[in-house]
Amino acid sequence: MAESNTIPLIAVVGPTASGKTSLAVDICKKIGGEAVSCDSMQIYNGMDIATAKPTADEMRGIPHHLIGFLEPDEPFSVAKYCEAARAAINDIVSRGKKSVLVGGTGLYYNSLVDNIEFLPEETDFEYREELKKRAESEGAQVLLDELYKADPAAAAELHVNNLGRIIRALEICRTTGKTKTLQNELSRKNPSPFTVTAICLDARDRQFLYNRINKRVDIMLESGLLQEAEKFFDSSLGTTARQAIGYKELYPYFSGEKSLEECVDCLKMQTRRYAKRQLTWFRRDERMNFLYIDEYENSGALLDAAMKIIERGSGK
Repeated sequence: MAESNTIPLIAVVGPTASGKTSLAVDICKKIGGEAVSCDSMQIYNGMDIATAKPTADEMRGIPHHLIGFLEPDEPFSVAKYCEAARAAINDIVSRGKKSVLVGGTGLYYNSLVDNIEFLPEETDFEYREELKKRAESEGAQVLLDELYKADPAAAAELHVNNLGRIIRALEICRTTGKTKTLQNELSRKNPSPFTVTAICLDARDRQFLYNRINKRVDIMLESGLLQEAEKFFDSSLGTTARQAIGYKELYPYFSGEKSLEECVDCLKMQTRRYAKRQLTWFRRDERMNFLYIDEYENSGALLDAAMKIIERGSGK
């Protein structure tokens, strides 16, 4: 049961192509809710097909917040997302509506619902470049070894290939005098303003989900994915936006390095791998209520199961 001083929040999360948007809209229709996106790529304007941004037909009249509000060359961060999501949720609640968080970006989800507080970012560009040059000449393992001495807990979570995060962890130690591990602990000192009922969509049969992913990619291509991706090819727009799954896999086709068939096969494979990473993230959260989409005959049966979870979470 939600505490009196917290905001009830329903979340529908899970891997790509699992049907999150459809279920979230069904729930909103049922309870008088509005959707708040939890997707790190749907925030960008113009990136519609690759990010599976819900269409007006798919929204079915339900307001969706934090979709397409940012230009692809504008910088954005998890901290900014949490600030924008809290503002959207507060606005929804102030109008007597309920909020349904929907998306598959695990970092955004946990940072919001766990009330992670982000310290002001300090950047030492000179030190960062120095570390990059050292990685090129000495190898990333040398930097990871240094991180093990400075912050063993952070180092243990990183692979040697994840150079960016290794450098950032060393930079935090240098600029703040605190380890990244300590900062993470301090960031969780205040309780969450939300009481969350979280539903994660999954599939008992992994191939069932993979077939849905493959079909979605085919539909995206029919809907104009190639033309959308070409707009971002060799563009000056933001690096993060251009790295969206659905664009970068098609770039070898535009440059003449690979055939379209090869690029589409790569896109399907990378999307399946992304779905696997999403599930790995959400399965670590013990608060998740899992619904397996291949166990339900239709969307109505899935909604009924979701509503039972929601009613149980609200104490009804």
